[in-house]
Amino acid sequence: MANINALLITAASIGFIHTLLGPDHYLPFVMISWARKWSGAKTFIITFLCGVGHVVSSVVIGLFGVALGIAVGKLENIESARGGLAAWLLIGFGIAYFIWGLRAAYRNQPHRHIHFHPPGLEHEHEHDHHEEHTHIHEQPGKANITPWVLFIIFAFGPCEPLIPILMYPAAQNSISGMLLVTAVFAAATIGTMLVVVMLARNGVKLLEFPWLYRYSHAIAGATIMVCGLAIQFLGL
Repeated sequence: MANINALLITAASIGFIHTLLGPDHYLPFVMISWARKWSGAKTFIITFLCGVGHVVSSVVIGLFGVALGIAVGKLENIESARGGLAAWLLIGFGIAYFIWGLRAAYRNQPHRHIHFHPPGLEHEHEHDHHEEHTHIHEQPGKANITPWVLFIIFAFGPCEPLIPILMYPAAQNSISGMLLVTAVFAAATIGTMLVVVMLARNGVKLLEFPWLYRYSHAIAGATIMVCGLAIQFLGL
């Protein structure tokens, strides 16, 4: 029992630390929420669902390995390969969103209109089409694939620390211990994601400058791309 208690503490600590130190766990949600003006509820739900997909995929692989008696090293190699794939998906998504954001910003350049009124009066005003172009994918009846893309990326993203943590209670033939460890790790990981995302979202909302918001999608895409590059090449 003492060993399980220590393992539960370890699972909670690692779930918290590995999430906090992995910017991919929260930056994509914070930046997309800011750029697309998601509500707090929508941001929370999408982050939660992606967190569940992130954890469940590793749990399934871990339980599958336990059932078949696959060595920890082999499972870690599988998780490492998944991690590389998830990083490249994040990079690709960031690049695509960055390009789309630049295109939206270019189309949203302020321009002047001259209006003529009789008898010979005229005036001009400057405006842009920010709302018209930026939120075209948010219109009712239009499919918004961004949440689905995030979910797929996070489903591929592994929770590397979970595998060895799962293996210990499995080796002791403690199914209840294995389930407890999994639940604690999942709660710590998803809970940390939600807290960080919601706090950071409120902080980023302070950046409500019209000239900056024009480039919000490009900034979001660039941030996600850099995040993926940092994971792939710096091991974050």
